[in-house]
Amino acid sequence: MSSLKELVAGRYGIELDCGADMAAEGTLAQILSRGSQRHYTDEPVTDDLLQVLLACAQSAPTKSDLQQYSIIVVKDGALRQKLSDQGGGMDWPPKAPVFLVFCADIHRIRQLAGVRGHDHQNDNVDTFMNGIIDAAVAMQCFINAAEAAGLGTCPISQIRNKIDETCELLGLPEGVFPIAGLAVGWPQFPTPRISLRLPQSVVVHTDRYDESNMPANVEGYDQRRHAHTPLPEAKQRHVDKYGALDYCPWSENVTRQLSHPERPGFRDFLNKHGFKLG
Repeated sequence: MSSLKELVAGRYGIELDCGADMAAEGTLAQILSRGSQRHYTDEPVTDDLLQVLLACAQSAPTKSDLQQYSIIVVKDGALRQKLSDQGGGMDWPPKAPVFLVFCADIHRIRQLAGVRGHDHQNDNVDTFMNGIIDAAVAMQCFINAAEAAGLGTCPISQIRNKIDETCELLGLPEGVFPIAGLAVGWPQFPTPRISLRLPQSVVVHTDRYDESNMPANVEGYDQRRHAHTPLPEAKQRHVDKYGALDYCPWSENVTRQLSHPERPGFRDFLNKHGFKLG
């Protein structure tokens, strides 16, 4: 490809009037052409490279320099298998050359407050959000760095399916909880499948939130995405309740998914794990 305009068009399934004079190379091209990689070769990721990538993760911005996150590198094979056995289709821990768990962490500063003789008065919703954002931004920096080095990655939300068990397996103290796992390895298929994203007309707002044309814009996106990658029955949500469709667009599938409560015990877990969320 000669310009970023083509990569932008590939991301949305429609052309935008941007990027025509920008060469399809470097970090911008890497990000625009990225996709999750779920299949890896047997080639190991060296400890040297992993340390560099972890340094890249820690180069992420962090709220007020609080650095409220931790990263668990899961190397033990038996532990990886136990994480996988928690279910939910999470077979990456034993298969990926590297498996990481990114965690929000308010425990560290609570401990340091005791060392320094201060009261910690922020086991609250704002700190909960800060820890999640810190961990998520660090994970994204790791992903960008890993993919720039030629690796493939795939974030794994299923790590939260049985969050009590995950915390016990990983020895996470009160105030630390996983936000996502991350599988990392050398990809079997160098060119990932591109997942079309919602158009900027739906996601990007100028000055004020505007959803006046949202349903029509999403319908156009639904049609483009179906033409690009039809959703097979195996990936359609809650087929037992709603049935399988030949045309199951994105908006149908995500609203099916969120018509059932997901991880309804998460707040109770947090309230007993060091947070005061009400």
